[in-house]
Amino acid sequence: MYSGPWFEQEDNVNATALLRFGWIASAILLLAVSGPAGAQVTGTEDSQEWVRLYEPRSDSEMPYRLMKPLGLAANKRYPVIVSLHGGGGRGTDNRKQLRAWNRLLADEARRSEYPSYVLAPQSPRLWDAEHLKSIKAIVAELPSADMDRIYLLGHSMGGHGTFILLQLDPGYFAAAAPSAGTGLPETEEFIDAPVIKDVPIWAFHGDADTVCPYEREQKLFSEMKRLGGNMKLTTWAGDGHGVAGKMITGGENGTTRCSSDRCDPEPEMLRWLFAQSLASRK
Repeated sequence: MYSGPWFEQEDNVNATALLRFGWIASAILLLAVSGPAGAQVTGTEDSQEWVRLYEPRSDSEMPYRLMKPLGLAANKRYPVIVSLHGGGGRGTDNRKQLRAWNRLLADEARRSEYPSYVLAPQSPRLWDAEHLKSIKAIVAELPSADMDRIYLLGHSMGGHGTFILLQLDPGYFAAAAPSAGTGLPETEEFIDAPVIKDVPIWAFHGDADTVCPYEREQKLFSEMKRLGGNMKLTTWAGDGHGVAGKMITGGENGTTRCSSDRCDPEPEMLRWLFAQSLASRK
């Protein structure tokens, strides 16, 4: 088993993606091994029908996929979910950034209950300010987008990116849901809690995660409690790193804590997410 500084395993997927890179520079080695039903859009035509819902597009700097709201109407406003892939989605093929949670978000019942845009950009490197610039430009051109409800989520490297982009512009995103996003054992501290303490955050982490250690998440949560921040933390008891899909589906082994009484206690993640807006930020 590869034990380099980055390994991403996604939930509900017969795939293993291995990625080595430093937190400051781009990777020099990428090894990906996926099974026949992996999240990297393999499998039969029927099993991958959901992938077609994410239309492939590209701006001058960044390939991306876009899923439009179900029943898009010009007289309505729709939230935008920005989905950041982890190491397993890294590249420029504009396909393998679609991960386990993207498939869950494409479920017709969820799309009906929570109509929204889902924007899934792809990058060959860590998420940074240039990506945020491109994301903002894309969102600004979306018909009927609700600029008061732009949401950000991701797992592993995508969870790390969620914290990075959130700190770059905490006033742009209405809420964020990072999964296993607090970094590798050797990662230098990169989260400035006071900068993001007022953004509604619901973080997810397995307490047996040895790739992105749970202790780093606990440390951030303790700091948010001290600051009276708006952060919820769901701990998956006994789970390791492969918990990506659980931020959408939930799980019986999850325990959720709130950093303060500012947190919305809603127990269902998407219902919580769609209730958050810039206008209602406390």
